[in-house]
Amino acid sequence: MKALRENERSANVTDPLFGPRCVEPLQADGRFLSARGFTLLELMIVISIIVILAAIALPQYQRTVQRAREAALRDDLFQMRKVIDQYAADKGQLPQSLDDLVRAGYLREIPIDPITGERDWQVVMGTDPNSLGDEQGVIDVHSASSDISSEGTPYSEW
Repeated sequence: MKALRENERSANVTDPLFGPRCVEPLQADGRFLSARGFTLLELMIVISIIVILAAIALPQYQRTVQRAREAALRDDLFQMRKVIDQYAADKGQLPQSLDDLVRAGYLREIPIDPITGERDWQVVMGTDPNSLGDEQGVIDVHSASSDISSEGTPYSEW
């Protein structure tokens, strides 16, 4: 009987299309003895590696996003300050609000503060040192965020 089982394990079958081939014996539950798969340990190691890589990449991604927001804030502030100066030079007076810049066509719309996600800019009112009148108007604009930048200064001081 033992010899018969040994013969079954290494039995060669001739396939009419592909020629001789070895037939794999089955276990009692119907699986092939040579069936391959991943063990729980292998899966846990792979998952651990993925978690470690994600833990390394996430802070770097967050820093990159923060730097991009800060760059967008710098650009928005530069553009708004530039059009405030253009408005004052063209009209001979300072704008009374940021909406005046939109109505006069200097801005398409008031930009969204990339830090707060809203159009909630802090405007600094004052008199134009280049004009003869004492009329108050917008002389500067800052972010309304109270957060601290990556440089260590508050965004509201930019």
